[in-house]
Amino acid sequence: MSGLPGLKTVGLLGGGVIGGAWAARFALNGVDVKLYDIDPQATRKMGEIMGNARRAYRKLTLAPLPQEGTITFVSTPEEAVTDVDFVQESAPERLELKQELLARASKAASPTTVFGSSTSGLLPTQIQKDMVNPERFVVGHPFNPVYLMPLVEICGGDLTSQATKDRAREVYTQIGMRPLMLSKEIDGFVADRLMEALWREALWMVNDGIATAEEIDDAMRFGPGLRWSFMGTFLVYRIAGGEAGMRHFMAQFGPSLKWPWTKLMDVPELDDVLLEKIVSQSDDQAGTATIRELEALRDDCLVSVFQGLRSQNYGAGQVLADYEKMLFGRGPIPVLDPLAPSVSHEMFIPSEWTDYNGHTNDSRYSQLVSEASDTFFRAIGFTPEYLATGRTFYTVEGHSRFLDQTRAGDKIKVLTRVASYDEKRIHLWSEVVREDGVVAFTGEHLFMHVDTATGKTSPMGSELMMLLKPIAEAHAKLSAPTGIGRHVGERPAK
Repeated sequence: MSGLPGLKTVGLLGGGVIGGAWAARFALNGVDVKLYDIDPQATRKMGEIMGNARRAYRKLTLAPLPQEGTITFVSTPEEAVTDVDFVQESAPERLELKQELLARASKAASPTTVFGSSTSGLLPTQIQKDMVNPERFVVGHPFNPVYLMPLVEICGGDLTSQATKDRAREVYTQIGMRPLMLSKEIDGFVADRLMEALWREALWMVNDGIATAEEIDDAMRFGPGLRWSFMGTFLVYRIAGGEAGMRHFMAQFGPSLKWPWTKLMDVPELDDVLLEKIVSQSDDQAGTATIRELEALRDDCLVSVFQGLRSQNYGAGQVLADYEKMLFGRGPIPVLDPLAPSVSHEMFIPSEWTDYNGHTNDSRYSQLVSEASDTFFRAIGFTPEYLATGRTFYTVEGHSRFLDQTRAGDKIKVLTRVASYDEKRIHLWSEVVREDGVVAFTGEHLFMHVDTATGKTSPMGSELMMLLKPIAEAHAKLSAPTGIGRHVGERPAK
C-alpha cells in the first residue's frame, strides 16, 4: 500500500510551478495526489516537473524510495479535497482568489482535514476568514523547487489551532522537509522578507547602472551566497567578530548601519525602461539554455550542496541525513532467495548516468553495488533499530572490475552473493549484468562488524547470524564466480 502513516492521499489546489512541485514531492514519497488545476497544459507541465524531480532524487540519495504515489487530475476543487488526509493550496498570489477557492473547498472537505497554503506573503488571518472550520488552516510556505528545497515556513492566523500547526509540521517532516515555526504573523514571513531586501537593492544597482544582472548574481554566487548555503547571516557575522564574537562585530561594524550604503527604504520605479533593461540582461545571462535545462542545472547543483553538507551532518545536509534514515526505516525488509544470488536492481540506465564517451559513468557502478550491499544487509536484519543499538558495518576493502560497457537505455540487474563470512566479517560479491547476460562490472567488498562505542570490531548479533548463515551456506554451493579474489593488475588465468 502506498502512502505514509496517516498520510495516504493529499489534495492539491493548483498545479503550477509550486503546486506541481508539491505533487512531485508527495508522489516521490509514496503519497497519492489528487490535483486540481484549470490550466489546459497542466498535464504536460506536471509530466515535465515529475521528470525533473525523479532525475534529482536518483542523484540525491541511495536510500530506498517508496513506491511512487499516483497523481490524478480532477475537475473541481471539491473532488480534490474529498477523502484526503491533507490539502495544500498553491493558487496564484491573489487574496480574493485564495479566499474564494478555500471557502469553496473547505465546505467539501472533512471538518478535520488540515489545509496548508503556499502563499509567499499573504496573511493567513485574511486568507482563512471565509473558510468553514478556519481553525484547520495554516500557511506552509515552501521554496522552489519544492521537491528538493527543505525549508517550509509554518504560520498560523488568528483562528488557527495549535493542533493544525502540529499536524502541518508532522506532514512536512514526513516528506523530508525542515519546518520553521513562526511565532508571529507577518507579511512575507521570514525568508521572503530577507530576499525582498536583497532584491530591492539589486534593482537599484541595475537601475543606476552600477552592475548588470549577471554581475550582481556573480557577486552572490562567488561570495556570500556560498556561506549562506550552510550558515545564516548571524552566525557568519559572529565568526567575523573573531574570538570576541558578535559583540566585537557589532561594535566594529554597527556604526556602518547609519551610512548611506543602501536604498532599502525605497524601490525604483519599474517603468518600461528598467523592465526592458532587466529582461534584456536576464536573456543575455541565460543564453540559449531552456527553462528545463536551467532547472536541471539548478537541481544538480542543489543535490551537490546537500550531499556535501551531509558529509558534515550540518544544515540542509542534516535534513537529508534524517530523511534518509526515515526512508531506510520505512522500506520493506527484502526477502532473499537463499538458493540464488540476490537481485537488488532491475532498471534501465538513465541518460544522465552516461559520461563523455556515452558509457555509464564509473561512479554509477559503485553506486549500484553500494545499493545492492545495503539491500542485502537489510535482508539479514541490519535495520535502523539494529544500528541504534550501537552496532554497524564498515567497508574495509574493495575491488572493482570494469568488464564491458552499458549505455543509456540498457536494461541491467545487480546480483549479490556471499563469498564468505565469519562472526565479524562479511565478504560480498556483486555483478552488474546486462539484459543479454554480459557481466559489465563486478564489485567485491569486505565488511567488518563494528561496535560504534569503541570503534573496534565486534561479533554480529545473533539475530543477524541467524538470517545470514543459511544464505551464506547456500551461496557456498554455487560455482565460484570468475575473478573473485583477484588483485589489481593480475592477469586473467589462461
